[in-house]
Amino acid sequence: MRNAGRVTTYRIAESARILGVSDDTVRRWIDNGRLPASEATDGGRTTIRGVDLANLASELADHPERDENRPASVSARNRLDGIVTKVTKDTVMAQVEMICGPHRMVSLMSSEAATDLGLEPGVRAIASVKSTNVVIERS
Repeated sequence: MRNAGRVTTYRIAESARILGVSDDTVRRWIDNGRLPASEATDGGRTTIRGVDLANLASELADHPERDENRPASVSARNRLDGIVTKVTKDTVMAQVEMICGPHRMVSLMSSEAATDLGLEPGVRAIASVKSTNVVIERS
């Protein structure tokens, strides 16, 4: 993030992290005119004004159809796609750890639920975050 005078700007990689998409997706959006960008004077890097990035982020958040794989019966809106890195079970409970992009997520659930979902290291899953609870489901 750069603060050029009073205008905050972001580079493509920073914008991608903020929006939760790839750098290539941000470049595509710039090429298609969906996200305005400009060439910066410092090394010729492409930059995006913070206000333009915020507008696109709001647009994406307002259109839940962007995640067509989301089950209609799930009320949690904060869903993070990731990979299970560790599962610790006892006879009653399981602790499931995931990495979702730059985020480490930990969920406590019944051992039976973890077994039924087939959760083990290396399995792709989605962490659904609602309030203080993390719900994990297979993706």
